[in-house]
Amino acid sequence: MEAQSTPVNYLPIIFQMIVALGFVVVTMVVTHLVGPKRKTADKLIPFESGIESIGNARQPFSIKYFLVAILFVLFDVEVIFMYPWAVNFRDFGWAGVIEMFIFMGTLLLGFIYVLKKGALDWE
Repeated sequence: MEAQSTPVNYLPIIFQMIVALGFVVVTMVVTHLVGPKRKTADKLIPFESGIESIGNARQPFSIKYFLVAILFVLFDVEVIFMYPWAVNFRDFGWAGVIEMFIFMGTLLLGFIYVLKKGALDWE
């Protein structure tokens, strides 16, 4: 006989969510009330890495920085999928080896596409 889920089974999850939200709200309120409130001219100026801001922060710059960052994250995350395979490759047998070669071939095709498009050229 299968056990059916009832609303009572969800009470621990609801209780945990209420406690978590309550902790966040209480922490924010307490730090706002207890924290120091000294607003001086020096504290209100923009500050970045110890260097005073010069000019407008909305200056246009090359999209190449974003493109390289996105490509790095894309290929980095793809390579992370190889770690579990490397740990368990003996258990997967030849089917796992073939699947991994297909996966790496797909990655290589994507990398060749990126190179052909000139996404990594810094001219």
